[in-house]
Amino acid sequence: MTAGGPVDGVVLGLPSPRLRPYVARYVGYRERADLPLVRREVAGAFVVLILGWGAPLDVEDPRSGGPSAYGVDSFVAGTFDGWCRTRTVGVGEGVELLLAPLAARRIFGLPMDELANRAVDVTALPGGWLDRLRCRLAAAPGWPERFALLDAALAARLAGSEPVDPRVAWAWRRLTASGGLTSIGWLAGELGWSRRHLAVRFRREVGLSPKTTARLLRFQRAYAALTGPACSAPPIPDDDAPGGGTEAPGDGADAPAGGAGASGESAKPGGGAGQPGGGAGGALGGAGELADGWAQLAARCGYYDQSHLIRDFREFAGDTPAALLAARTAATAGR
Repeated sequence: MTAGGPVDGVVLGLPSPRLRPYVARYVGYRERADLPLVRREVAGAFVVLILGWGAPLDVEDPRSGGPSAYGVDSFVAGTFDGWCRTRTVGVGEGVELLLAPLAARRIFGLPMDELANRAVDVTALPGGWLDRLRCRLAAAPGWPERFALLDAALAARLAGSEPVDPRVAWAWRRLTASGGLTSIGWLAGELGWSRRHLAVRFRREVGLSPKTTARLLRFQRAYAALTGPACSAPPIPDDDAPGGGTEAPGDGADAPAGGAGASGESAKPGGGAGQPGGGAGGALGGAGELADGWAQLAARCGYYDQSHLIRDFREFAGDTPAALLAARTAATAGR
């Protein structure tokens, strides 16, 4: 598909090898919505960058009572601990990137707590480099050229960036590798910090507290079981230690990867080009799954019980697991 092609769809691009610890993939998209298209986006411990041209997008956080961003075609959405809605109409085209928070910290050069629970128009970010990149992407003749522009721009940003705090990177890797099951008290103790100090340092680099991040990682693991194939966090070397030992590529900012977006529409603008998972096992069988199936999923993903799982789904996805699975099954059957 070329930039001016008449067919709606997506094009997936693989970043250059040196960028893969930071960015899982590029998702180019073109879609037409003759009527307002509304999607529900789930929460996640990841950062979304959309560089688009064409139809603008509204992003609404129901907790705020109003739009988080209105009429934007390009924005950065930080780590979110609640679900939100996006709305668009018309023809939109652009590219979506899903970033681990530590990668976003280096690429954007901003403390991640400044972006948490926000969708920020790229024109409001320092330096103007993202808006200039958007213009170059829009003018490029096709997707191979656009993906090459992204490679060059992101590599330049990383080359000039400061590394993240290695102690926070270590804590992040421990949390992601365990699917959010590592004790926050244990992490603080291993670092020689109080839980409060760990929370302050962690928010600056990741955007949310370690406790909230752990909850999101557990949710992502369960959500991946409903929406797509499982994916696992990179293994942690045996000699990994806080502030020393073996460092994973990119300061532990391993790129997220995963299944489908909350709406069941893979790789659509603002639609979540995949939720990072934590090794959640296979997808459930269907919307009529017995209660024991949900209880098993809850236990596998580190929840106390089924009701604990359902509470987190309501908070982070806006509905119960059964309702989300039923909607996804119905949408798939209708295609």
